Amino acid sequence: MRSSGLVFSSLMLAVAVASVAGQGATPTQAFRAGAARVEITPPLAPGSPAQTYDHERLYIRAVVLDNGTARAALITADQGGVPEDAWAAASKEIAAELNTPVQNILISATHTHSGNVMGPGQRAGGAGAAAPAGGAPAAAPAPAASAPSPLVAPMLQAVRQARAALQPARVGFGTGASWLNVNRDAIDPDTRKWIQGPNLDGHSDKTVTVLKFESLAGRPIAAYVNYAMHPVNAYLSGFVSADFPGAMSRHVEQAYGDPLVVLFSQGASGNQNPLYLRAGTNLIASRTGVPIPGSVLVRETVEGPLRDGTVPARAPDTRVRDGLLRWIESQGMVLGEEVIRVMTNTTQLDTAPAIRGAQTMVTCAGRTRTGGAREGGPGQYTDADPVQVRLGALVIGTTVLASVNAEVYSAISQRLKQKSPLSNTVMVTLANGRAGSGYIPDDASFGHQTFQVNGSRLQPGCAETAIADGLSRLITASR
Repeated sequence: MRSSGLVFSSLMLAVAVASVAGQGATPTQAFRAGAARVEITPPLAPGSPAQTYDHERLYIRAVVLDNGTARAALITADQGGVPEDAWAAASKEIAAELNTPVQNILISATHTHSGNVMGPGQRAGGAGAAAPAGGAPAAAPAPAASAPSPLVAPMLQAVRQARAALQPARVGFGTGASWLNVNRDAIDPDTRKWIQGPNLDGHSDKTVTVLKFESLAGRPIAAYVNYAMHPVNAYLSGFVSADFPGAMSRHVEQAYGDPLVVLFSQGASGNQNPLYLRAGTNLIASRTGVPIPGSVLVRETVEGPLRDGTVPARAPDTRVRDGLLRWIESQGMVLGEEVIRVMTNTTQLDTAPAIRGAQTMVTCAGRTRTGGAREGGPGQYTDADPVQVRLGALVIGTTVLASVNAEVYSAISQRLKQKSPLSNTVMVTLANGRAGSGYIPDDASFGHQTFQVNGSRLQPGCAETAIADGLSRLITASR
């Protein structure tokens, strides 16, 4: 295997910096913000439980910002991911709509493993969906080349509604903490092999960040929330759900009342699961008749057959299903209460924030897995084409939203925060398209024989430095 290498796209960076320089640093009029949400819940499949819980519904949420000289848009989708074609089309149309550079548009997925916009029978990550290499839930099937992604129209609709709602505003940044998440790269105490399970000693960022937008009268307009935890509670459940991100957003929105819009973005959650998964595994066990330990998300002998449809799934016990729904609601409430606390305590607000965006690509050596264990043993690989990862930096006042179009391990986010010239640095993952990398482990974690690491299409020794240094350079250029 050839040695890993780092190639920084200097030309792309130069173009991004030039774009930043051309935007201007001083707003010429009052800062304004507007927000909106558009529902994208697909039709229910026959036999699905009734949608009696708000958090089962899926939304596109958007915030549009305007400081007089520059505009930006923050968009989140209750989806497992936003495919590359959907991002490319949506960002182009939104940029034209707002007359702003694509670099000023941040589109990300909440990463729910139980939602899509394709309709019954095509549920991403649900029963009957195939999994790509690496074991991640399958994305919704890509639309035909002649057909636009079903995500583009509601994204544009949400942006237009948010733009129409623009009003004089101010913005503030705050942080809190939540202990709902846990590192999921663990050693099985019996087999001594790597598994997906709770590792309380592994690196885990508990930070909850909130970018708050409110009117000059103090009425909340929007909140942009970031936390690192996989929404896998309803994975393979057989029903559509926005999982805990949707429950959190709904809880906070209802606490303040409409028209507050609460957007959830994923932090560096590549190796972060909910600490407690028993409610979800109980439902999978109820659907299959196979007992599953509560400390493990899903056993391969159950996940594979249930996912690919080779073993018919039966209707789960109603009490078990309702228990999972209550648990998702509970997680959303706990996280939501921390968001409300942070919003309440965020009192330093900026009425004239600068808005600047930049993007670049970094390139690392690639690999293809040819054999070996999916998990619990070493993989076998051959060299493959280099892999490109898209990075972005969107500065809003004293805060930078640093984006990566992949699932990144927690330690990479920590390294970025240590290197970043801005103290209010937030890593947003699964953002602005989808890299062909699979999971992106930090250098130290490449020795873990988990499905995330074994399925990564990156050779070790490049991505952590490429991402941390690349984003740090973008942030420096964007100040």
